[in-house]
Amino acid sequence: MDRSNHPRIHHVGVQTADLDNCFDWYQEFFDAEKKWELDRFSELTLSRLPGIRKLIELAVGEIRLHLFDRAGHNGRTADDDGFVFQHVCIQVATPQELAERRRRWIELYESGRFTFARPEMPTEIVVDDDGVQSLYLLDVNGLEYELSYIPDGHR
Repeated sequence: MDRSNHPRIHHVGVQTADLDNCFDWYQEFFDAEKKWELDRFSELTLSRLPGIRKLIELAVGEIRLHLFDRAGHNGRTADDDGFVFQHVCIQVATPQELAERRRRWIELYESGRFTFARPEMPTEIVVDDDGVQSLYLLDVNGLEYELSYIPDGHR
């Protein structure tokens, strides 16, 4: 089957109230690379995201993240009882990377250099019956990420 015609995710958009804080954290936590930035937008973007001021694209390997801020953001996290994308899962190459990412998250949190919307510590690393290892953590905006090591031949 030719998979070239199948949809794939190009980027994940992350709205933030503090673009500098968010940008710095993503760069340090994910070792993300800045690709480009915009401060001029189409009429469609302005109608969908009123008050958008700046958008920065970061790359984490092949994953693209679009970080953007909007004037008038209320600074609140999503309603726990409302509909949201619950989390985004990023696959890592080794189990050791999970432990390193957890350690790095705690180090960045304890540095005091970042403001966190929800100051909850990452979970412990859990292993399911198939040997898949996962870690759950929040970014500076309170958005949840799952980092997973998936052994070869699984899922």
